[in-house]
Amino acid sequence: MFANDLLKNKRILITGGGTGLGRAMAERFLQLGATVYICGRRLEVVQKTATELSAATGGTIEGFACDVRYPEDVEALIEKLWSSGPLDVLVNNAAGNFLAKTEELSPHAFDAVIGIVLKGSINMTLACGRRWLASQHKGVVLSITTTYADTGSAYVVPSAVAKAGVAALTRSLAIEWGGRGVRFVAIAPGAIRTEGAFSRLLPTPELEKALLDHNPLHRFGTLEEIGNLAAFLVSDHAGYINGEMVYMDGGEMLAGSSSFSMIGRRLPDSAWQIMKPKK
Repeated sequence: MFANDLLKNKRILITGGGTGLGRAMAERFLQLGATVYICGRRLEVVQKTATELSAATGGTIEGFACDVRYPEDVEALIEKLWSSGPLDVLVNNAAGNFLAKTEELSPHAFDAVIGIVLKGSINMTLACGRRWLASQHKGVVLSITTTYADTGSAYVVPSAVAKAGVAALTRSLAIEWGGRGVRFVAIAPGAIRTEGAFSRLLPTPELEKALLDHNPLHRFGTLEEIGNLAAFLVSDHAGYINGEMVYMDGGEMLAGSSSFSMIGRRLPDSAWQIMKPKK
């Protein structure tokens, strides 16, 4: 399935593509022949990633600054990319999250996460979708959700609210736009080790062990695994998959409640004081 030309002639945009899951997906797409564009709020980060991945894969990749929370920023980027031809795939990956007691969160904390995750996904999806529909060009939207998008989760409530919205967006537009050539899929990843996410959400070895003990496979997912799954879902091989959210979590959700609900209940007050978000 993963032939070197699997994604040949596909033009793919990944939000939050400079680090973590976004970078891993960008690298895999390049290996499979795609032309890749990545964006993020920090231009130096996405440009550095683009340079490194181009050298490593020999593929074509460009990095752009874009704050997905703002429709005018999104529209400017999409118009620039479309000037040389339509995109074929959008990956809504930009995200923000932190472990916190909900009653201690400021309005800004909610705004930041919901703005990036939910509003950002809406802004990007509409900017690309309107162009695809107007030109009758087929497109695919892959959104990175989370294992608690359907169930909710304690201690990561802004993320749970935002990701639930992204899952609803995926399923709703799969129906509305599917027959017009735009396909929607989502991945709900479990714990995958990335520097940013682990430092905020699993800051101690004890919390990592608790999460591993909770997972039926007793391990974390890998960046290679999410890269392969994403490549399959946006490829023509997955052309009949529409409106589906694929869990990639080692069976974590089947084992019980959200890992963050479980972890949060175990944290002593002293740990919460250290992790308390800034207002």
